[in-house]
Amino acid sequence: QPDSGGGFFYLPDEDRFRDPSTGERNAAYAREAGSLASCAARRTVSASDMAPHGITHLITFSCTGFYAPGVDLDVVRELGLPDSVERYHLGFMGCYAAFPAMRLARSICMADENAVVLIVSVELCTLHLQAGKETDELLAASVFADGAAAALVTARPPKDRSSFQLEAFHSALATDARDAMAWTIGDSGFTMTLSSEVPRVVQREVGYALAPLWERAGVTREDMAGWAVHPGGRAILDSFASALQLPDGSLNESREVLRGYGNMSSATVLFVLDHMLRREAPSGPVTAVAFGPGLAVESALLRPVA
Repeated sequence: QPDSGGGFFYLPDEDRFRDPSTGERNAAYAREAGSLASCAARRTVSASDMAPHGITHLITFSCTGFYAPGVDLDVVRELGLPDSVERYHLGFMGCYAAFPAMRLARSICMADENAVVLIVSVELCTLHLQAGKETDELLAASVFADGAAAALVTARPPKDRSSFQLEAFHSALATDARDAMAWTIGDSGFTMTLSSEVPRVVQREVGYALAPLWERAGVTREDMAGWAVHPGGRAILDSFASALQLPDGSLNESREVLRGYGNMSSATVLFVLDHMLRREAPSGPVTAVAFGPGLAVESALLRPVA
């Protein structure tokens, strides 16, 4: 910022960028992640008909930092959740982590109809900005952003607001693409590899990856009333739409989130779903998809509940 005396990455007196150590970057994550996660969680609970003391389970997920006691306990303390709340943390899964979180929450609620599960993502991707000159490094830096999101999962639909029923999930791995997307720890933060080949891999693989999900749910691509695709980048969305021959406008919510917020890793697809619910809910089933290291393709079939 102007006249701020410099920042985390820039030294104005020397007119150069600095390269903070992994320890410095992670210390900043530990200072900021808990409050950001708690803010998202508080807004979600406040907008519902649930009380904090009624939440039985908490699932947090993040891939941009570590500390203990962690984000989960920060959320418990800041929201005043019961000490007895069951806590789970999904770490270092990348952009698709919301799907295992939703799947775990669904399993908990199927086992206990009285369960109320709060899922919370927080990602501080910009802490890991790299001052490199390689194309893949610049591509990753230009796309990623910071954000947090939360959702409540219960066996009972909320009153007086739209929601989604979590009907089915599917996990797949793209063939011969293990190194196309990777997230490793270096001496100067976490290094994100986002190959320029990823859009082509998505175009080649996405139809095969989603077919088992639709078969399990008894639907077809033509039945879809909405698409919640993780916006890893504009080229990825374009490749997805091309592969499935989607009409113009099918990925509007994903494109709007990318344009307005960037790729916030695991929080992003929850932003897309929120955009859908804030408008007129889709009239039929929705396919939600995210891609992550591996190259993993995680998907879910959601049905709107008025």
